[in-house]
Amino acid sequence: MAGRRAGPVRAVPAAGPGPLGAGRGGPGHGHGAGRAGAERGGTDRNCSARLGSARHGRTRYSTARLSSGHTAMGGCGTRAWPELLVVLGSAWLWVGSAQPTPPGPTHPPGPQLRFRLAGYPRKHNEGRVEVFYNDEWGTICDDDFTLGNAHVLCRQLGFVAATGWAHSAKYGKGVGRIWLDNVNCVGNEKSIGDCKHRGWGNSDCSHEEDAGVVCKDERIPGFKDSNVIETEQSHLEEVRLRPVVSGGRRQLPVTEGIVEVRYKDSWAQICDQGWDSHNSRVVCGMMGFPAEKKVNRNFYRLFTERQQLNYRLHSVSCTGTEVHLSMCSFEFYRGNSSGACSSGMPAVVSCVPGPLFASGSAHKKKQRQQQQQQGQPRIRLKGGARVGEGRVEVLRSSEWGTICDDRWNLQSASVVCRELGFGSAKEALTGARMGQGTGPIHLNEVQCRGTEKSLWNCPFRNITQEDCKHTEDAAVRCNIPYMGYENLIRLSGGRSRFEGRVEVAVGAGDGDQPRWGLVCGEGWGTLEAMVACRQLGLGFANHGLQIRLAGGRTEFEGRVEVKRGSKWGTVCSDGWTTKEAMVACRQLGLGYSLHAVTETWYWDASNVTEMVMSGVKCAGHEMSLSHCQHHGASLSCRNTGTRFAAGVICSETASDLLLHAPLVQETAYIEDRPLHMLYCAAEENCLASSARLANWPYGHRRLLRFSSQIHNRGRADFRPKAGRHSWVWHECHRHYHSMDIFTHYDILTPNGTKVAEGHKASFCLEDTECEEGVAKRYECANFGEQGITVGCWDLYRHDIDCQWIDITDVKPGNYILQVVINPNFEVAESDFTNNAMKCNCKYDGHRIWVHSCHIGDALSEEANKRFEQYPGQLNNQIS
Repeated sequence: MAGRRAGPVRAVPAAGPGPLGAGRGGPGHGHGAGRAGAERGGTDRNCSARLGSARHGRTRYSTARLSSGHTAMGGCGTRAWPELLVVLGSAWLWVGSAQPTPPGPTHPPGPQLRFRLAGYPRKHNEGRVEVFYNDEWGTICDDDFTLGNAHVLCRQLGFVAATGWAHSAKYGKGVGRIWLDNVNCVGNEKSIGDCKHRGWGNSDCSHEEDAGVVCKDERIPGFKDSNVIETEQSHLEEVRLRPVVSGGRRQLPVTEGIVEVRYKDSWAQICDQGWDSHNSRVVCGMMGFPAEKKVNRNFYRLFTERQQLNYRLHSVSCTGTEVHLSMCSFEFYRGNSSGACSSGMPAVVSCVPGPLFASGSAHKKKQRQQQQQQGQPRIRLKGGARVGEGRVEVLRSSEWGTICDDRWNLQSASVVCRELGFGSAKEALTGARMGQGTGPIHLNEVQCRGTEKSLWNCPFRNITQEDCKHTEDAAVRCNIPYMGYENLIRLSGGRSRFEGRVEVAVGAGDGDQPRWGLVCGEGWGTLEAMVACRQLGLGFANHGLQIRLAGGRTEFEGRVEVKRGSKWGTVCSDGWTTKEAMVACRQLGLGYSLHAVTETWYWDASNVTEMVMSGVKCAGHEMSLSHCQHHGASLSCRNTGTRFAAGVICSETASDLLLHAPLVQETAYIEDRPLHMLYCAAEENCLASSARLANWPYGHRRLLRFSSQIHNRGRADFRPKAGRHSWVWHECHRHYHSMDIFTHYDILTPNGTKVAEGHKASFCLEDTECEEGVAKRYECANFGEQGITVGCWDLYRHDIDCQWIDITDVKPGNYILQVVINPNFEVAESDFTNNAMKCNCKYDGHRIWVHSCHIGDALSEEANKRFEQYPGQLNNQIS
């Protein structure tokens, strides 16, 4: 880290102690990332709210409110007692004089609850939950909300179950009271009122925290719908652009056309009377485009004069900051609308696509020129599985950092999305929903109006250390144009829709029927699988699989072999049963297995056996497999058949590993280690190649040693690709390797030439320490499961074997120390760009200085150039 004073570290003999670095069996380095949530609100506010309700109450309070008198008395100060007694006394007097009633029970039943779904944009089975209680509609706060809560609410809304829930007012902010907070349901309760909560009307939330639910689109048989759901007359669900120019239907994305809204089972138009650029901007944002442009209305007027139109909306008026057309003011045509919009025509918009979706070469060239003039972008998205989503990171003072989620909303998120070349925001995510970032948190309380060209034009507050932690990193999901890529790929033979053999469609242009075929598995790895899962819309790749049969008499039988890294291996037969054989046969596309070895029923889910794509090599960021390098029509696959087809297992979440750079800088030192102590290290190839020519066991090797602390900041545990049945036992060190190569260590010259290297097998992936509130799950002792839990880190101390680089042959000079985690992409991660760490180092033949350590993508392009062109040190003062 620049600015750290780095003194020289002299070479020490093997027996001498190195710098202390916590490791296995010792205290860990790092810091907890949790922030204790301070209790918001207070006694006085709750007290005044209850008193206010009592004052304005009518007959119902004579029983219901008195039953909760203990809460009111316990929460209010002594000065509130006289006022409370007067109010309650007057209420009783008024009730007694107006309508005498017999005495009620001591604990009367609460008022009947009603529920409805509201908000925008939504379908009929999702939305913001609103509760009718005490003659008033209100919302539910998302604090501590769970899927169990959603199950109970969906059943009360007449649906069989919930499939998800939403936080942070995804469906818009409600109005009125927030009736419930800190709701905690098991999931089998009959009513939300039976769940634990803070009490009716007792909340410390704002409407920015309104909860929503997504219910399974299946009604409870015989359910009497007493719920109030927004009527069809005020509901605007689906919007599209219908192209009318020649070939417009085949050209994707559709950037220009008539604006249409879904009405019943067909599409209807919008009258363009009063239509302006603000309305067009909103529609373009919904379609995934950052901006609108003028359109030739005369062409469309001539076209629509010959069409039978069905107008649905008119008088649409947007400000341009809305993220959905339903947020604008508009009116519906009532009854027969055939004669509507007599002096107008259908609304037409034309949108400007972002750089990723520009189709014409001239348009792409113009956008590239604009990007070159603007220099490096100052905003980016990280950690998202799909295009247009991720954690928001901004560049400030030559260093990338995150944004705190305080006051993060759809308007600010939309400014980010449009600045990056996407449309308006679909979701403004809080609470590190796209994984935790690293480095500084640059901004807090960003408050955009929605019209700004850049996030940097929005008001914001500078961060202080006490304000936020990375557990509060803001993220976005943006609207992106429909490209139809998901229609050109499918999975077959898997146990669920998230896994199976990859099949792709080719030759689908110009109206031809697509031809489905297989992808050759040669060279198929995690990066290719990531692209396939992204194209399918199924998130990240969990594994990219190659499977084959060998040694059989026919292609339908044989020994099961699975590819791991660059090697093919067999599957251990321990526990191998019909169940496992059926999975293997389905993955091979050869049908079910009736018995584990010999008798097979030949069945194929899709009857696809032709290989249509080979030589696929992806960088990992592509939107479609067709965008990756491949052989095209010149197929080259040694085994063209289902026996050698590519497959994937996809997952909605993934891990994200990164190295704690300051610890490397703090613990680096040189050790001259005798050869007689390095036999095991030599066996595991942890020494330079020249060590084989050494005079064993005499002499020594010079080692650059350091500790490495590897954090999992993703949203899924990091698990080795190989199961424990295929871990390799190393007798010398007496441990199992779950990954052949877990890290690469390199010494590079400033121009990138490698002068020394080392590698580290993951002989033990475990949770050394965890952040506050996170429990350890993985431990290597007793042949335990290996992995790194989200929020935990694995620490390799400087004093264990192979935790070094052999620099015996390195000459004095200025170098770059580089450490790369998961270098062969054996395990899928949400972000591979942060797997490398670099440091400047100066070696004078006796001592070494290590400084300016940072994650590979943490600095600006300019700062990285300065780092790589570092001229060297004149002294031991690092500045």
